[in-house]
Amino acid sequence: MPSLLLYLGVALTLLFAAPEKSNPEVCLSAEEFKIYEQLIAYRKLYKLPKIPLSASMTIVAQAHAKDLQDNQPVKGNCNLHSWSDKGKWTNCCYTNDHARAACMWDKPRELSTYKGDGFEISYWQSDGANANSAISGWKKSTPHNNMMINRDIWKKVGWNACGVGLYGNYAVVWFGREVDPAGEAKKCQ
Repeated sequence: MPSLLLYLGVALTLLFAAPEKSNPEVCLSAEEFKIYEQLIAYRKLYKLPKIPLSASMTIVAQAHAKDLQDNQPVKGNCNLHSWSDKGKWTNCCYTNDHARAACMWDKPRELSTYKGDGFEISYWQSDGANANSAISGWKKSTPHNNMMINRDIWKKVGWNACGVGLYGNYAVVWFGREVDPAGEAKKCQ
């Protein structure tokens, strides 16, 4: 009889136990993945290492591209690194003098398990952003190009994580120095 009660207890526990939480797989659309592939190919021309595609940085990048498109935080002196007050993050007016840079750098910690700072390149195109136009635009912009190929102030920085977001008129890539504990993002199937 005790073994029957034990069996019933185990069966009831399994039956009514809360489902185990699973981490949803973070994935990139075909066009987002194309940005990543073009970035890595461009870095290869300069004999730079591949940057792991980060789940956390992709979460941040996708959230930011969507926020830029849907909530338009780029107003007044607030540039493309700004965030609205309409999400699960602290709003941020990022100005060209970089006075509030930390409000951008903190976003990976606010939105994911990533422990380090995040650094972003962003792009806008009136008729919709895509991989080719974003990569081309970043190459033509010295500060963005320097970040992609580790020049100037980024020369001694080793990127160990990057994520991509593309939504509507906006494309963004986030870079980080630390390895992402959440692992890699994948191309959506």
